Amino acid sequence: MTVETRLPKLSTLSLVTMGLLMALQLVIKSFSVGPAFLKFSFTFLVAALVARLFGPWWGMMTAAVVDVIGTLMSGGPFFIGFTISAVLGSLIYALFLYGKPVSWPRLIIAQVIISVVVNAFLNTLWVAIMYKTPFWGLFPVRLLKQVIMTPIQVVLLYALFKSQMVNLIQKRLNL
Repeated sequence: MTVETRLPKLSTLSLVTMGLLMALQLVIKSFSVGPAFLKFSFTFLVAALVARLFGPWWGMMTAAVVDVIGTLMSGGPFFIGFTISAVLGSLIYALFLYGKPVSWPRLIIAQVIISVVVNAFLNTLWVAIMYKTPFWGLFPVRLLKQVIMTPIQVVLLYALFKSQMVNLIQKRLNL
């Protein structure tokens, strides 16, 4: 058994679509809704879409690029941990969604793993390291936010993947 380690080839249309989705993610990244405690962004929708359409390798690569460019555009401090989190989130989405039918169990499991492991645990760890704050002082509040947001994210992902537009894009890309 051999494992394919090269990036899958992309058509010109796929490359352009991926670039547009990356640009969309950068634009969406600058907008968020809600109070500071429950600040909510829709970038996860685009990250999940890229992972679903193009698979783990391209999804992880675009997640890293979008994270680095987004940090540079915002003028905030760069920390490699958040790039690792973005890449892991994309990998998890791809493992559950790439080349597979969309289902509630797949979306729920993928989003719960991302919410708990990546968003609550790892991102809290990165914040604690960056700002020298106690991990256990931050973790409960950040975990509570994920408990509140995860069902909303699952419903939005399901609606996105069941939309006619996404189905049209998939057909157009011959995926």
